[in-house]
Amino acid sequence: MSILGVDVGGTFTDAVLVTGEGLRTAKVPTAPRQEESLLAAAQAVGAEGVERFTHGTTVATNALLERKGARTAFVATAGFEHVLHLRRQNRAHLYRPCASHAEPVVPLERCFGVRERIGPEGVLVPLELGSLPGLGEEVEAVAVCLLFSFRDASHERAVADELRRRRPGLRVVSSHEVSPEFREYERASTTAIDAYLGPAVSGYLEALGRACAKSGLPEPLVMRSSGGVVSLAEAAAHPALALVSGPAAGVVGAARIGRLAGIENAISLDMGGTSTDVCLIAAGEAGRASEREVAGLPLRLPTVDLQTVGAGGGSIVWRDAGSALRVGPESAGAEPGPACYGRGGRRPTVTDANLLLGRLPERIAGGLVLDRDAAEQALAGIEPEEAIAVVNAEMLRALRLVSVERGHDPRELALVAFGGAGPLHGCALAEDLGIETVLVPEAAGVLSALGLASSDERRDRVQSFVCPLEEAGELPAEGEADLRYAGQSFELTVPLEPDLVGAFHRAHEARYGYADPARPIELVAIRTADVRPGPDLKLPPAERLDVRGPALLELEGATCWIPPGWVGVRDGISSTLRLTRVSRNGGNSGT
Repeated sequence: MSILGVDVGGTFTDAVLVTGEGLRTAKVPTAPRQEESLLAAAQAVGAEGVERFTHGTTVATNALLERKGARTAFVATAGFEHVLHLRRQNRAHLYRPCASHAEPVVPLERCFGVRERIGPEGVLVPLELGSLPGLGEEVEAVAVCLLFSFRDASHERAVADELRRRRPGLRVVSSHEVSPEFREYERASTTAIDAYLGPAVSGYLEALGRACAKSGLPEPLVMRSSGGVVSLAEAAAHPALALVSGPAAGVVGAARIGRLAGIENAISLDMGGTSTDVCLIAAGEAGRASEREVAGLPLRLPTVDLQTVGAGGGSIVWRDAGSALRVGPESAGAEPGPACYGRGGRRPTVTDANLLLGRLPERIAGGLVLDRDAAEQALAGIEPEEAIAVVNAEMLRALRLVSVERGHDPRELALVAFGGAGPLHGCALAEDLGIETVLVPEAAGVLSALGLASSDERRDRVQSFVCPLEEAGELPAEGEADLRYAGQSFELTVPLEPDLVGAFHRAHEARYGYADPARPIELVAIRTADVRPGPDLKLPPAERLDVRGPALLELEGATCWIPPGWVGVRDGISSTLRLTRVSRNGGNSGT
């Protein structure tokens, strides 16, 4: 079976082709038209006779970040037209009262109301379709979000049908289709984003489908944010579900590497050129969340529970007004890139610092010869060790957030380091967290593409309850429950099991340091997923390796730095390098 995975990133497009003969990888620059990058990467790995093709894309993310979506209108229950702009009462920045929130994707003048009202017990005000105003010919998409539609979607369906009758072909998204959960603001924001992204993403996916058919490739499956792939048509129907497509694939790949190495509890560390994504992996599965923020806007959708910081290999090193050293979030990107690339870059980056510390070879993947003199000029007045310490501190903040701050002891976890720069920093970060084992896959630089190739098909479902747990009736045997103590504002997600009450108390104790067994429990929602397992890929065997730090190893699209006090052993089965700390000499051995 020939399986192709292609991950289109902001700087590079990675491809992995798995055949009976082994594994082939490629990295090509990402072009403005992503379908061109995908085809170029497929050609670079010699993709022929492909039977399964999976794809991770940043089209939806870019369209939202760059605000290049459709002219969208918003329809809500009369009196709630301004929910997108009223938001919550929280500040955009805790200590900057005048800081502004991100602007909604729908301007105030395109927010409309329709007379109707459904409450928890049923219809309070009958729907009056005649109160629905005209939207204007400039509108390209409409988001419909009515009160309590997560309980009764009849009014929402009727409004959507009326809009389609008035404007055949108009893209209309109803909240019960994409996010059937309570909390009006988060549901409204999610629906508006999904409508806003529709034309751009569906246009890209349609063009991609045609290009693949012309090139002899099968129609690709597309990675969603929850860590599973779906058909092209499903991805086009609700593009908001693919906003963290590529990073999710990386976590899937990291979880697979961990299982092959016999480790089911770990933290994934994906450090690329611009940012670093981290995620907790428990019992061999990526941690998942029901909500996240993208471009400053809340998104109430199932997603891999990633934490992202603006720290990557290409991140700019700079001093703030108080002369304190900072790293990122600005990046040198692919052009001109770090100063040491010799492409005209003049500002110092993390890559330049690593080169001066002897942690990069003179020639990297693609045959690029690094310019040490250019790196020294860019970093003039900045100690490389200090720059690395600052970028490590940024990543440690995210690593602690997904572990210590959520009741997980990092000393009981492994660290899976990948991405172009992850293996350079993995051991230093592990030492600071007390982690004894770091896993570095042979295909570290293209692990997201490998994760795509091995991904399950996954379709997530959510059913809202918001009722006492004892009144919920029979629950599914598998899935997760959102639970909270009566009176609490927010909930914890707990795997379904026979002793669900006990499981919630234990989860609350782990997260917040206490439990209250005498207090009633409310069931907010049940989350299930239809999963079709992906292919059981066998990684090609590699030559066994034993190495003691300090040492530098070149991998597929990445470089691994093994500091003093660490020993690496690569087995011949999973081709994964297992780095183990053998001495504790204090401090950060990576600096």
